[in-house]
Amino acid sequence: MSDTDEHQVVHLWSLDEDVVLVGGDDDFETVLSGRWGAQRLKTDGLAREALRRMQLGPVRLTNVGRAPGTGAPGCLILLPVLREVAHLVVRTIAMDDLLGPLLSAHPLSRDAVFRLAAVPADRRFRLVVGTTLVLRADGLVMEVRDSAYRVVVHRPEAVWIVGMLTRPCRAEEAVAALPLPAGVTRGVIGYLLAAGMAVAVDPPPAGTTPAPSPGVTVDPRPSLPDPA
Repeated sequence: MSDTDEHQVVHLWSLDEDVVLVGGDDDFETVLSGRWGAQRLKTDGLAREALRRMQLGPVRLTNVGRAPGTGAPGCLILLPVLREVAHLVVRTIAMDDLLGPLLSAHPLSRDAVFRLAAVPADRRFRLVVGTTLVLRADGLVMEVRDSAYRVVVHRPEAVWIVGMLTRPCRAEEAVAALPLPAGVTRGVIGYLLAAGMAVAVDPPPAGTTPAPSPGVTVDPRPSLPDPA
């Protein structure tokens, strides 16, 4: 195992590059215009600042600050706002090594919702049959027909993980095989599942409810990782 063991997963949020952010009719409204038209949001100062930063590039929600008057972490206050515009938000996973993002999921549908969940250790996963991988200027682009997301792989480390899923593989098998922190490997697999690029090939354990289709279902208990 390499010295990257010390590195942790970083979760980043940004607005899609074609989104334009402007003020609304009053100080409590923000308008986001994108490929599916304009959407008006009720926002406070914290939400407006978060959206402004997200328009400039990927941000850690935990760096936005705390909600005025409540002391609550800003990321908890921002979640309801970001759920309303999930189809305009790019989700990115990185490591805290300052070498750039690993992988980004870009919405392609008005119904896109990024649903992150823990990756079960007892199930095998693989890329969706028919996944296309094309090398472009911004990275290795992954697409699946009718998926709500397109994935751009930015770094070789994420390519290694994608390669592990060309055949059925448990997350712990990928962890054992790759010189990466376990949390990073599991995290990238989770992003591929949430974006609809990978699926479980084993049936869920008896007595459990199958997970909804990735990318199009709201998670009532979204995981907002990156507590640091």
